[in-house]
Amino acid sequence: MSKQALQAKLDELKSDYVRIQSDMDKLEYVRGRVSSAEGQLIRLEKEIAEVNQKLDELD
Repeated sequence: MSKQALQAKLDELKSDYVRIQSDMDKLEYVRGRVSSAEGQLIRLEKEIAEVNQKLDELD
């Protein structure tokens, strides 16, 4: 993947992370189940770390 494609992927992952985090906050407020949102956040954190590592390797 090119640096530009990796940066676009990173931006998309960060956007998803913020959206899910916001959804999770709303679920907590109404005492909903947050376990699935937590799982998604953990998965996104790993993907973000992987993309950051790939970007570091390109530099």
